[in-house]
Amino acid sequence: MPESVAIYARISQDRDGDGLGVMRQLSDCREEAGRRGWSVGHEYVDDDVSAYSGKPRPAYRRMLADLRERRRDAVIVWHLDRLHRRPIELEEFVQTCAAAGVTDVVTLHGDFNLGSGDGLLVARLLSAVAANESDSKRRRGRRKSLEIAQSGRPHAGGPRVFGYQADKVTPEPREAEVYRQLAERALAGESLNSLAVWLDEEGVRTVGGNQWRTQVVRSMLINPRYWGVRVHQGRPLGPASWPGLISPELGEQLVARLTNPARRTNRTARRYLLSGMCRCNLCGTKMYSVPRFETRRYLCRSGNDFGGCGRMAIAAASLEVLIAEAVLYRLDTPELAAALAGTRGDPSAANALRTSIDADVAQLEELTQLYAQRTITAAEWIQARKAIEGRLTLNRRSLSRAEGFSALDGYVGNSGELRSQWASLNLDRQRAVVQTVLDHVLIRPAIRNTNRLDPRRVEPVWRL
Repeated sequence: MPESVAIYARISQDRDGDGLGVMRQLSDCREEAGRRGWSVGHEYVDDDVSAYSGKPRPAYRRMLADLRERRRDAVIVWHLDRLHRRPIELEEFVQTCAAAGVTDVVTLHGDFNLGSGDGLLVARLLSAVAANESDSKRRRGRRKSLEIAQSGRPHAGGPRVFGYQADKVTPEPREAEVYRQLAERALAGESLNSLAVWLDEEGVRTVGGNQWRTQVVRSMLINPRYWGVRVHQGRPLGPASWPGLISPELGEQLVARLTNPARRTNRTARRYLLSGMCRCNLCGTKMYSVPRFETRRYLCRSGNDFGGCGRMAIAAASLEVLIAEAVLYRLDTPELAAALAGTRGDPSAANALRTSIDADVAQLEELTQLYAQRTITAAEWIQARKAIEGRLTLNRRSLSRAEGFSALDGYVGNSGELRSQWASLNLDRQRAVVQTVLDHVLIRPAIRNTNRLDPRRVEPVWRL
């Protein structure tokens, strides 16, 4: 008679978190041990852990270790599928029991003598049936998820989505407005790091109550869910059953801007408004932002790594004030209005780009379905996908350029409003406005040695 029995209990999903599923298994197994007059050495419990997924089951591994060390001489489990749902695990269990001399494996639905050929055969058959049932259940779940997604409804379960209430359909007013502000500020050129800091300063937290990270902000801003598109496994399927928080046009602009490979991705705070925009008038080389002690400067640097003449420098603070004033003045000039009219005069170009982008997204979805149906090979799928994704990248960049004036919205011909806000804007927002209007600044040598900036040294070269 076994002297130290192991009881094993497991449940795959404990949705309520109360552990009642395993408690019922344990209670029934204890009664079975009592009926047989066996002494329970230890109870091993894996709560909310699947046996089919292949993820580690800590209690199960401890039980195997105790069996190897002969601390346990029999096993009681509610049903064999609680012990294994993968044949490979059953074989490991059988080998462990054989090495330890354990033959008694008891379930509430029958005993298995793993030392006999018939007992082992039945155990293997039951394990194969359990594995097939788990696989079928998973396939049914995936098919159900796809059906829900194709209908435009949100997926069930999980936490609510930022910007929406618990039903995942009704917008949450305060968070919805926060999202719209995030989209507006991102399109105006503000960095993701700056947006994350702003959210924390405003006391806005993630759905889980955590502080924001730049990657979380980015993922949220480029998620088509927020412009009313149902996404399944990373692919847009069609209109969602909930209202978007921004328009699809703004959503495409966000994707184009935030997925642009040329986008600045380092998180070091800016200190120079005109980094990369100053040119030495003597040699034509780009000037670098280089401090001298506590003074910020733009310097034409010599040497093999820089290629400049090394004979031009200008104080950053006074130059940035001068250029900011020039940009604010430029916003009210007829020349800028005419330049914008010429660039934006044909909205059909942007509409054509959006149509092409939508067609390519739909084609990628169709291509994935063809591969899933085994109509095409993996090599054909990869080759076709590269061509489509390459075209998508180019069109999104073109759309970004065609609509790249978000930083000026509301300010052309109305620089007074921007002037009143200028000091409160962070450097990313200021730079986005300047870059939209200004291509670069030519810096000439000083006419005389003075601490004041002579405006004649500075020549803005306008983009618009």
